[in-house]
Amino acid sequence: MDIETLRNYCLSKKGCEESFPFDEETLVFKVMGKIFAILPLEYEVPRVNLKADPEQSIIWRELHAQIYPGWHMNKKHWNTVELETGLEDKFILELVDHSYDKVVEKLTRKLKEELKSL
Repeated sequence: MDIETLRNYCLSKKGCEESFPFDEETLVFKVMGKIFAILPLEYEVPRVNLKADPEQSIIWRELHAQIYPGWHMNKKHWNTVELETGLEDKFILELVDHSYDKVVEKLTRKLKEELKSL
């Protein structure tokens, strides 16, 4: 999967916004102000950091060499996923959905209602 496809998919998620809060080379996607994907643009092999259920993360990491503990993130709750090294696009989009859902699940009731009304 290429970066632009991933970017467009993230932006299609309800309540999503993109920004460069850290530097000019790290694109961040948020839902209702909470990060669900971090896309560093400076790497030769494109990759994205995605939030994940800790138990599911272990399974994914064992099954796929392209998924490993989140770079510069809490290793328990974040994975780094390589985009152009053999993972199917459909699977990568499922990982994005999982990350988005994990973040939405932790939103306050007020933010969930606001998201629902968008």
